[in-house]
Amino acid sequence: MDIRDLREVPQYFDEVADRIWRAWWELDGRRLAEVEAALRDVIAEPGFPFSLVAMRGGQFAGTITSISSDISARPALGPCLAALWVEPESRGQGVAGLLSAMAQQRLIDHGFERVYLTAKPSMRGYYQPGGWTRIESDIDADHLDVYVRTLR
Repeated sequence: MDIRDLREVPQYFDEVADRIWRAWWELDGRRLAEVEAALRDVIAEPGFPFSLVAMRGGQFAGTITSISSDISARPALGPCLAALWVEPESRGQGVAGLLSAMAQQRLIDHGFERVYLTAKPSMRGYYQPGGWTRIESDIDADHLDVYVRTLR
């Protein structure tokens, strides 16, 4: 498994944007072009924010993005991990854990001490055993949980 910054592998930009759009933005009636613009903003400058790409044998396997804030009801909470996506054929193989771990290490390298994320309640069995602490529930119209994790 090779995990790289999207800035280093721009040939995966379209796949990353497509997966983010299909998984989260399309359902809200947003256009793919909006995701592409937001993703361009993420990778416009080196450092933070960032988007990572997992590849196996040159094939796209997944992605994760870290941005200042991803919790509209709690904009002061950040940085956040967002848009964790693993291709169906790569699920159950540790790709999500590797992407998350690498993103967290990059946040540590940037001097952050904690990180947040939101997830559907159905994901509690994944995040809570993985060291995330649920600090709030039933956020936004999607009734999401808010998690925090100490990085240091």
